[in-house]
Amino acid sequence: MLTEQERAAIKRRAGNGILRTLAAQAIMAGAAVLVSWGVSGAAAAVSALVGACAYFVPNALFALRLLLGIFGPVKSNPFTFFLGEALKLGSAVGALVLVAWLGRDWVVWPAMLFGLLCVLKGYVLLLVFRKLP
Repeated sequence: MLTEQERAAIKRRAGNGILRTLAAQAIMAGAAVLVSWGVSGAAAAVSALVGACAYFVPNALFALRLLLGIFGPVKSNPFTFFLGEALKLGSAVGALVLVAWLGRDWVVWPAMLFGLLCVLKGYVLLLVFRKLP
């Protein structure tokens, strides 16, 4: 049996881990935009931003839901976790399909994929700085 203090410490650690992961992904998205801009200009920077946001925004919304489950009155269960994960991945794929359809004339594909990859691998920053939750 866990004491109330131990439960609070676990919740605090989980919340910090979620926020650290989001911060690392945001930093990697910014780096992808800056590198793309430096290498190929403004169109590539916008494409990298779109690619990064295609995953970061659904992931941030999912993280908000997890934080509400940790600290808020709404309790989480495994079904809501897996449903949220499925919605996150589905909306990320949907955003990429929408970008491919609407932005086919202006998207710089390597930059967009670079932005997406950087956000997906944001946890590498946490590995480098030994800040994994």
